[in-house]
Amino acid sequence: MRNDRYRVEDRTLTPSRIAGRYNNFYEFTTDKAAVARLASGLTIDPWTIEIGGLVQKPFQIGFEDLVKKFSLEERIYRLRCVEAWSMVVPWVGFPFSKFVELCAPLSSAKYVRFMSFLRPQEAVGQREQSYPWPYYEGLRLDEAMNELTLLTTGIYGQPLPRQHGAPLRLIVPWKYGYKSPKSIVKIDFTAERPRTFWNDLGPTEYSFLSNVDPDVPHPRWSQMTERDIGTGMRIPTLKFNGYSEFVASLYA
Repeated sequence: MRNDRYRVEDRTLTPSRIAGRYNNFYEFTTDKAAVARLASGLTIDPWTIEIGGLVQKPFQIGFEDLVKKFSLEERIYRLRCVEAWSMVVPWVGFPFSKFVELCAPLSSAKYVRFMSFLRPQEAVGQREQSYPWPYYEGLRLDEAMNELTLLTTGIYGQPLPRQHGAPLRLIVPWKYGYKSPKSIVKIDFTAERPRTFWNDLGPTEYSFLSNVDPDVPHPRWSQMTERDIGTGMRIPTLKFNGYSEFVASLYA
C-alpha cells in the first residue's frame, strides 16, 4: 500500500529500467552499468540478519521471518548521490523505528551500526579492490528512529533486485546515498559513534553525518546542483534533499 505522506510532487518518477542500470555497488564493480549483471549471482536465500550490541537480548532472524513481523508500505523518495546525480523511486519497506522496537535496545544505546555481506567468492569487487570490506555504516539513534528512515525490501512494487541491495537495505533519504547501506547482515546498537566506511577512507570528503546540503561542497565538486538520471536535467539541490520539515530539528 502506498503511503501518500511520502511523495515527491516536483519530480517525475525515474523509470525502473534506468534506476536498475545505474547503481553504485563497489562490492561488485565501480562500473554502474555492470552492477546488475555482476550482482546477479549473489545468494540471497537464505539470508540471516544478526542483531547485537546494546540490546536486551541479541538474536538472529531470517529475512523471511523478519518481513512477516511488519506491514509493508510504498514510499516515493528522492535519492541523492554524493556524486551529484539523483533519482526518484518508490521504495517498499517498513519504518526502521518499528524494527528498533523489536530489537529492544538498552537506554545506553545512542547509535546504530550496519554491516553488509562479505562474500568475495560471489562479489568480484571484494576480491579485486583494496577496500576494507565488508561495508559498514552508522547513524545516530535519533536519526535511525526518524519517521523517514526505511528498512527496505522492495522497489517498483517488486522485491529488491540484487543491484539495489537485496534482500534488505536501509534508505535514509535526507543523506547522501552511501549512508543507506545495502544487503545488510548485521545491525548493532552502540554507545559510541561507530566508524563508517567512506569517512574512514576520506574523512575530509565524507563526514559521519553526510546530510545533503547544497551549501557544503564536496572538496572536488559543487553540490549546488544534481543531474536527474531519469530526465538528464540538471536541477538545484535541496537542503536535506527536500526533507527539512522532517529532519531539520535533528540538527538545530
